[in-house]
Amino acid sequence: MDKDGTWCEGLCALGFGFVEVGTVTACPQNGNSGRRIVRLARDRALVNRMGFPSSGAEAVASRLAGPRRCPAVGVNVGKTGLVPLDDAGADYRASARLLAPYADYLVLNVSSPNTPGLRDLQAQSDRLASLVNEVREELGAAPHPVPLLLKIGPDLQDSEIDAVADQAIELNLDGIVAVNTTVSPTGLRSDAKEVELAGDGGLSGAPLKARGLEVLERLYERAGHRLVLVSVGGIESPEDAWQRIMAGATLVQAYTAFVYGGPLWPYRMNRGLARLLRDSGMPSLQMAIGATSSRGPVDTDLTSPDSRKPVLAATRHT
Repeated sequence: MDKDGTWCEGLCALGFGFVEVGTVTACPQNGNSGRRIVRLARDRALVNRMGFPSSGAEAVASRLAGPRRCPAVGVNVGKTGLVPLDDAGADYRASARLLAPYADYLVLNVSSPNTPGLRDLQAQSDRLASLVNEVREELGAAPHPVPLLLKIGPDLQDSEIDAVADQAIELNLDGIVAVNTTVSPTGLRSDAKEVELAGDGGLSGAPLKARGLEVLERLYERAGHRLVLVSVGGIESPEDAWQRIMAGATLVQAYTAFVYGGPLWPYRMNRGLARLLRDSGMPSLQMAIGATSSRGPVDTDLTSPDSRKPVLAATRHT
């Protein structure tokens, strides 16, 4: 939502515990022309075809460089539209070089349906490995450790999700953000004419709820606490967020529900989560992560050398 890092402070003041800025591209670009976001109100959904509008990594870095009160800021980076797919590594690396010093974590967005060819990166293991290795090499020069995550889409086949999870572990990624928008919506309540008039793009919001949970459950069963899992897609209520945490999410994100719910939405979410936590009898949300999975909750001993930390360990304080 905060494409250019201009209002993460305001979002945190409303009650969000962290903000993910972006998607940011290395070079400034306008994104797609024309109407770029359309509401499908009956479905509590949005059709998005923004196309990564961005003022560029250098401009965003300058905004994030100053003191801030937001507890944590992640930065989501994507491919500049005019850059060929074969040169994606260098493009992502340029963004990482500029933004990593000011990021509490970095996300490689390889799953937006509005940049031609981009989603090929998440399904082609050799390209993905090359991209991750290039960016990780760049992060080695950052002034503090920066966790590296991958954002995947909901339209992958289950076998592809398994393969991405396996490769993320092999590449020593810190986590996965799941899921992006879908180009294969099903079961919409909006009439066909309204959907047609909305046009092409990625669908977000309530129609993604079931698939977002399915992908999260599959990733947690596959990877457990070896990956930090950030769940997004169709989270509207405290119960939705609690369900994702219990299914294995360390962090939860929202976009469309905030658009429909307005500025009091994060306050209501926090109040509701606090109530659900009290009712559960658990001492902390940390204890709830993965509690309904067959794997069980994460290892909460952060000093254990045999387990990955279930939280993003590297944070920047200013």
